[in-house]
Amino acid sequence: MHYSTLGHTDIQVSRICLGTMTWGEQNTLQEAFAQMDYALDQGVNFWDTAELYSVPPKAETYGSTETIIGQWFAKHGRRDEVVLASKIAGPGEFVTHIRGGNTRFTKNVIEQALNASLKRLQTDYLDLYQLHWPERETNFFGKLGFQQPNEMADDLTPFAETLEALSDQVKAGKIRAIGLSNETAWGTMNFLHLAKSMGLEKIVSVQNPYNLLNRSYEVGLAEVAHQENVGLLAYSPLAFGVLAGKYLNNQRPENARITLFPRFDRYFNPQADAATQAYVDLAQQHGLSPVQMALSYVNLRPFLTANIIGATTMQQLQENIDSIHLHLSEEVLAGIEQIHQRYTYPSP
Repeated sequence: MHYSTLGHTDIQVSRICLGTMTWGEQNTLQEAFAQMDYALDQGVNFWDTAELYSVPPKAETYGSTETIIGQWFAKHGRRDEVVLASKIAGPGEFVTHIRGGNTRFTKNVIEQALNASLKRLQTDYLDLYQLHWPERETNFFGKLGFQQPNEMADDLTPFAETLEALSDQVKAGKIRAIGLSNETAWGTMNFLHLAKSMGLEKIVSVQNPYNLLNRSYEVGLAEVAHQENVGLLAYSPLAFGVLAGKYLNNQRPENARITLFPRFDRYFNPQADAATQAYVDLAQQHGLSPVQMALSYVNLRPFLTANIIGATTMQQLQENIDSIHLHLSEEVLAGIEQIHQRYTYPSP
């Protein structure tokens, strides 16, 4: 396994991060336990979860993934071997079961959400705590371009108040480091500026989508990662499994995520289908697994801190983790860039 330093901290995280959002929905407790056992034995010490999980979000499974992880810790211990990350949910109509869908990143709400996550996870600290998505209306969750909101909410929590609240939890020993998710370059730089000007905690990571169908992170945030030492935690590196090629030609494999939950359609459109076919063909031409080629490309990005993989079977998990050993040739990388020029950001 390869390891990266998490921002300006001394925390070493595996380049492959274990994503957990299917546990409690597509995966049983026993299957989740097997994934954690295997991943840790393979050197995957970085695990990412959220109060929102499992996915798709609903009241019946709210917090179930954190609860499963907590049960694993209660059974096995080994907490000090794991770099554990979680997230506080933001506002939205799709999360009315979480604080009425009206979360604000204030001191009280952050403290309450964090304490609840710690209780479910059966630990007294998190290595990384992230804002799952911004309070404000901006381009995330399937929006590539920014559109000015119709009206600006007047009850948004000031960035400074949020950063102070998170910094207080670091001082209290409940968080080791803080991060963002589904954030823009503008939002990221605001948090960085406030940390410097107010002497508060500096964010160490941004967890955003990044894959061969959506490389929009490169436009602004890649430079932020380089200049400010705030690396990418890449989620959906396989575009919800689309880049495996298993959905091509309208195939819907049994028990696959998009077969079960058609609402996750952000990587489906004619351009994305054509790009996916091109990437799958490229991999096959070079005797590569399309899955491992797509993951290896993410693994090799200079702005990456960790690549968050997700699997519902042990075979998928093994193939995903093994991508760390694949080094793409210059010919393959050139082929990827040629396809990217034809199909630039075909999906959000």
